[in-house]
Amino acid sequence: MALVPLSYNLRSLAVRWSATLLTVFGIGATVAVLAGVLALQQGFETLFTESGRDDVIVFLRQGATNEGDSVFSLERAQILMKSLPEVETPEDGQPLIGAEMYLAVRRTKTDGGETNVPIRGVSQRSFDIYGDGVRIVEGRRLASGADEVVVGKKLVERIRDCQVGRTLTLNTTPFQVVGVFDSDGPFASEIWGDRDRIGEALERPVLNRVVAILKPGTDLADLAARMDADPQVPCKVLTEKEYLTSQTSALSFVLRGLGFFLALVMGTAAVFTATNTMLAALASRTYEIGILLALGYRPYAIFLSFLFEALVLGLAGGAVGCVLALPLNGVDTGAMNFQTFTEVAFAFRVTPQVMVTAVVFALILGLVGGTWPALRAASMRPTEAMRRV
Repeated sequence: MALVPLSYNLRSLAVRWSATLLTVFGIGATVAVLAGVLALQQGFETLFTESGRDDVIVFLRQGATNEGDSVFSLERAQILMKSLPEVETPEDGQPLIGAEMYLAVRRTKTDGGETNVPIRGVSQRSFDIYGDGVRIVEGRRLASGADEVVVGKKLVERIRDCQVGRTLTLNTTPFQVVGVFDSDGPFASEIWGDRDRIGEALERPVLNRVVAILKPGTDLADLAARMDADPQVPCKVLTEKEYLTSQTSALSFVLRGLGFFLALVMGTAAVFTATNTMLAALASRTYEIGILLALGYRPYAIFLSFLFEALVLGLAGGAVGCVLALPLNGVDTGAMNFQTFTEVAFAFRVTPQVMVTAVVFALILGLVGGTWPALRAASMRPTEAMRRV
């Protein structure tokens, strides 16, 4: 005989509405936690991966995994910048290449406590290279050779003394905050100052990376091979997109692991809730199961019928979990980037990928929780089931 009508299962869930709601919200809470952590991971990852450009090239010291552990002496940086004929040169005759300094300094948060804030020493050429990727939204751009800084927009409300007109002291040198800039990437969590003045104030006579825009048609693979074997300044060559993507691995791994660990712990409880709900339904419907078996429905049809109910519970729980997680979308937060050990501000992102993962996980919870009750229901004999009234 055919499968048990699905309307029978849906009516059964509606009749047992209190147990159904308990199971749905139990699964939903678990899914919401998983979706929240995954939204945090997605927000951090997309901040880096979606902002990188393929036409901006990053030069790092050989073996460096990030700009924090990449070091160029001033002399070697100058040699590198003057030995690259592939660099684009606009009408002003100045090649679009510049060296930058990068380090972390301890700063006080507005809500108390301290954190590592990235400081970037730049030249005016850096602004030209990044173009619209770095936009002054308040005040003005810093002047060359001056004790001035511009701060990323996401630091204004998070870190003290980052408002325009305030004085930000680095080591013992006061720097005037003259502007606020915005960026779609991690730059919005940084403080930028003149490279030479920042180096003197922080007693750091080295540079960390060189960035450039290459002429159209340049073979990047050939350039990377040549620079890897360069006798004077051997270095690693990456596009900005490749570099930023490489900076997400550590924290993304931690957040994914945390999300699935919490989901496993809470999911275990949700599975027991779903199992108890289905077992309670089984105990109250043995007579109905006996009638279905007597009418000719095969055990596999009974099994699939109960399993369908469990999947409906899982799907409903997944939907509830996604609804609970949606308010997190766009909420600003911050986390330590384990690649550079600096704090990065970003927003939760409840993406379609997060929602699909959450719903699939909810269906798995429903499936695992409903399998045992479904097997018990399918193993009943008609005469025994009908006697359990």
